[in-house]
Amino acid sequence: MFMFEKPLGMVDTLPALYEIKKKTRQAMTNVIEQWGFQFIETPTLEYYETVGVQSAILDQQLFKLLDQQGHTLVLRPDMTAPIARVAASKLYNNLYPLRLAYSANVFRAQQREGGRPAEFEQVGVELIGDGTTSADAEVIALMVASLKKAGLENFKIAIGHIGYANALFKEVLGNQERADVLRRFLYEKNYVGYKEHVKGLPLSSIDKQRLFTLLTLRGGIDKVSEAKDLISSEEASDALEEISQLWSTLEAFNVTDYLKLDLNIVSHMSYYTGILFEVYADNVGFPIGNGGRYDHLFEKFNRAAPATGFGLRLDRLIEALKTTEEQKLQCVIYSQERRAEAIAYAAELRESKKRVVMQDISGIKDVDAFTKQFIEVDYFIGSRKEEL
Repeated sequence: MFMFEKPLGMVDTLPALYEIKKKTRQAMTNVIEQWGFQFIETPTLEYYETVGVQSAILDQQLFKLLDQQGHTLVLRPDMTAPIARVAASKLYNNLYPLRLAYSANVFRAQQREGGRPAEFEQVGVELIGDGTTSADAEVIALMVASLKKAGLENFKIAIGHIGYANALFKEVLGNQERADVLRRFLYEKNYVGYKEHVKGLPLSSIDKQRLFTLLTLRGGIDKVSEAKDLISSEEASDALEEISQLWSTLEAFNVTDYLKLDLNIVSHMSYYTGILFEVYADNVGFPIGNGGRYDHLFEKFNRAAPATGFGLRLDRLIEALKTTEEQKLQCVIYSQERRAEAIAYAAELRESKKRVVMQDISGIKDVDAFTKQFIEVDYFIGSRKEEL
């Protein structure tokens, strides 16, 4: 019954897609290394009580299992918490700031298929120990450079600040439970549901209008002035000042053509504390990446430090790229009499960076069907060499 089935949300990567993933991954990791970030690896399994709890992924999305000592383990649901664990322990004595990077699979259990994978690869960076908006600008500019190098041109990075919406909800609603309901609507991009919910709240028409106006605070940096008129608390003012500083720095990086302001952005990741951003591309209905500032996560590991970073979903990026990878394989088909000659010839081709398959002709059932998959075929058959 289960011979050809896979667990819910798991996918197979066949050769053509594997080639595309490898090429895309390599393009991005090369850029990340050029910016001075160092790659690290962490275990696939982590303790639930540390990384599992601090990951901020919903508990029902964690893959859990027990080790022989009875400890609860999880398949890592993200990479930020594991890197925080490493940086707060083994790398703590290094001079901050740290610039770390990763390319790794993460795991999130799905309750129903819905087309969402339970295992997917992320490529990302973490800049640890720098609390300035210059650090936020650096990781955003690096993300732009990585996406462009991967071949993506039509994308937008929506930038917001978690402090602004928090300040507005606190001032208007004065109730954490009410605020959480609205945050959920924003996180799900359910703006119709948001409006209908606001209409039913026991608020004045002025306060309802303020909550409606939040939805319009998307566009260019000029929207900051409108946001200032909506709320004047210190928390909101600080958030808008950080966004203005960030935008100014990103102008120096010459990447503002890829940016838009969006003060509706919220996250299900509870550890985010400041600047937030999401990446959108044509033909993909979900963000292909996201990131932001998380200045309190390291406190959970008893090593307070500010940090910021991003993670890109490789599967969604490839969907946005809509690329197809031609298998550029050559083939050398030989008979036993000319095996040595064929081996030497294939070795020459490989020395010149060609990808070569060697195949004994006696092992092929249908030569015509077999050879169609190659861009070039050389034959070493019988007493002489023929080329197709």
